[in-house]
Amino acid sequence: MSELASKVIVITGASSGIGAATAKELSKQGALLSLTGRNEERLAQVADECKKLGAKDVLHIVGDLSKQDDMERIIKETADKFREIHVLVNNAGFAAMSPIADFTLDQFDRCFNVNVRAVLYLTKLALPYLEKTKGNIVNISSISSSVYTIPGFIIYGTTKAASDHITKASALELAKNGIRVNAVNPAAVETNFGTVALTPMGLDEEQIQATWAENKKLHPLNQRNIKVEEVVDAILFLASDKATMITGTCLRVDGGRTLTGQ
Repeated sequence: MSELASKVIVITGASSGIGAATAKELSKQGALLSLTGRNEERLAQVADECKKLGAKDVLHIVGDLSKQDDMERIIKETADKFREIHVLVNNAGFAAMSPIADFTLDQFDRCFNVNVRAVLYLTKLALPYLEKTKGNIVNISSISSSVYTIPGFIIYGTTKAASDHITKASALELAKNGIRVNAVNPAAVETNFGTVALTPMGLDEEQIQATWAENKKLHPLNQRNIKVEEVVDAILFLASDKATMITGTCLRVDGGRTLTGQ
């Protein structure tokens, strides 16, 4: 996938997990990266690692995707530095985990602002640049968009269902501009994001590890959780010219879990 070399790629939620892993893999291919996240220390560390791995240039921008000004600043600073954008990876996510009886409107608003509102608004902001480069968008969704995987995930799953709809609707609308829009929908991926997401459910470390172990049984293929590298491979494929006639697709990376309805 050397065609991603010298491409300007914006990755949100790049300070850890899938976003950081994607940035590092793209660095090996010589991409130009604009990395965003809320944690300044971790984001700077990822940016330094990307430079060492071969990224042609790396811009890192600290920002909160629930804030309109921050989203506008991210796209503006990227365009000011690189003059163009080829790929937007909407990876940032907020996991509001709470049973219906206990959820709060603050949880609901925060989750929708980051997982839905930001995806659509960043698409709008990046559109003029993607039109010029005939670029593409990869949204990071979840199998939670179509199956209710764990009690308490109702808000998160609803936002991912909305993200899938944005993916399909924008793919159809932007096809006339030569812009492709796809999503990657992973099952359980053992990242720090996944662990943090389980903490509000009142689980201690032992219970969290037990949950990860139990999740493995739900993946018919090899009965293990998804590796972050496997999600990254799907992202890079959809972002590359290997997928020139693929748009509006929500690509499941789930080891067959969705087939079981769990």
